[in-house]
Amino acid sequence: MMKASELKQIIAEKFFVAELADIGGRNRKGREHELYLKIASESIPGICAYLNKELGYPLVLMFANDEQSQNSCFGVYYVFADRQDTLLPVIKTLVSPDKMEIPSISHVIQAAATYEREIKDLFGIIPIGHPDAKRLVFHSNWPNGVYPLHKAFPAGYRPQRAAEEISFRKVEGEGVYEIPVGPVHAGIIEPGHFRFSVAGEPIINLEAQLYFVHKGIEKLAEQQSIEKCLYISERISGDETFANSLAYCQAIEKIAGIEAPIRAAYTRVIFAELERLTSHLGDLGGVCLDAAYGFATFQFRMIRGWAYALADELCGMRFLRSVNKPGGIRKDFVAGKETSLIGQLNKIRRELEETVEIIKANSLFIDRIENTGILTLEIAADLNAVGPGGRASGLRYDVRKSFPYAAYPQLNFNIPKHYNGDINCRLNTKIEECFESINLMIQAINQMPSGKVLELVEAVEPYRFAFGLTEAPRGENIHWLMTGENNTVYRYKIRTPSFCNWPALCHAVKGNIVPDFPLINKSFNLSYAGNDL
Repeated sequence: MMKASELKQIIAEKFFVAELADIGGRNRKGREHELYLKIASESIPGICAYLNKELGYPLVLMFANDEQSQNSCFGVYYVFADRQDTLLPVIKTLVSPDKMEIPSISHVIQAAATYEREIKDLFGIIPIGHPDAKRLVFHSNWPNGVYPLHKAFPAGYRPQRAAEEISFRKVEGEGVYEIPVGPVHAGIIEPGHFRFSVAGEPIINLEAQLYFVHKGIEKLAEQQSIEKCLYISERISGDETFANSLAYCQAIEKIAGIEAPIRAAYTRVIFAELERLTSHLGDLGGVCLDAAYGFATFQFRMIRGWAYALADELCGMRFLRSVNKPGGIRKDFVAGKETSLIGQLNKIRRELEETVEIIKANSLFIDRIENTGILTLEIAADLNAVGPGGRASGLRYDVRKSFPYAAYPQLNFNIPKHYNGDINCRLNTKIEECFESINLMIQAINQMPSGKVLELVEAVEPYRFAFGLTEAPRGENIHWLMTGENNTVYRYKIRTPSFCNWPALCHAVKGNIVPDFPLINKSFNLSYAGNDL
């Protein structure tokens, strides 16, 4: 097991870095696995390549921060993960306002490409050497030279609309043509534009343009109180409410140097797994619907309704809002309901077992989803595909195991093993996770000790920062928070799992036919709201 101090020494010796400073802040309680190192920009490509290619650490997050009030510069952070030894190495470089550029690392680490484009849009920091640094967040109506995450940009300000043509990648050749789909779709899904390049029937390229519902959440969070920002975190994406608020609370608790009471930790497991169960049941029903398997669709919808009823009994809110609070949970939601909850969970498990047995015996359905929409292990690893989308391709990574939180270290559960990366594997991964979620909730109810559920967070030091990591239903969910003056938020960076998995989806459709796209898309079931922050 490599410790943070050992990695720090290796980097210092290998790259001859003269000024290598630990910038993690004074309060280390709960943050023993975070390592912050400040590096000159010219050393960034070599160090990032070493961490990723030689040590095998994926790039899990990259973001910028306007720190001109502290050091007259912008900061760019590169976050890697040692998922076996539970370590988050964070490399930071400073960017002068006079030279707003960084060396691109996307030619070495493919997952960096979208992060660098996001930073360019929101901060104006140019990734030198990026192969295609066109707009990501902004569309053609956003003016050049206006960067909303600069502190000088006032919240709520609407710049004058502009007009700029945004090009899509052109695939040329005999018989190649394009099919544009969206951004407005049939049904009630949110907007996204998909540009297919096809040769005959097979898809040879897909490019997605998102951010039609960009809400400016990270800007909205600036200068808000830590209590109000909790409500913002709950409204990032409706079906990942609890996972997002829990990640936010984790970051605040680490900065404050406190731990949530043990009863609250077990309660958080119950709510997190209930959210996972309802999400996966919805995905399973959606895949069956797009495969024209009506019976299975309505079975999964019925079971999901039972899970929503359980959520309503617990907290009166199927989206699980107003449950978390920095320091624990708002009240003891489980007390007196234990017998009822276990009875309902066992009912859900029995019905789910029978439904799964029926659908797996349907050869026409299995034939429709096997070997369709394959995401290879190599591409999944290059893009840091997370959650069921990554696990179905062989990436057996789960935050609950690698960076354990709440009461997960005290509970037993398995991570599904699948390797083909097709719709069938993603379906089976979610089915198995449904059963694991039920088992985890029952374990947590049976093992939950008595005691209080909230440790009050009265104040936090300014300009301290920490990560919150959770395993959302769609996968690894990372929130980074820096506090400001008077218990406010200075910077709130959010990276939900959909940000990683949208590029993976574009690869998974290649070689399939256009009518397969809705089915492949549903098997990932990525969030527009969770991506279009």
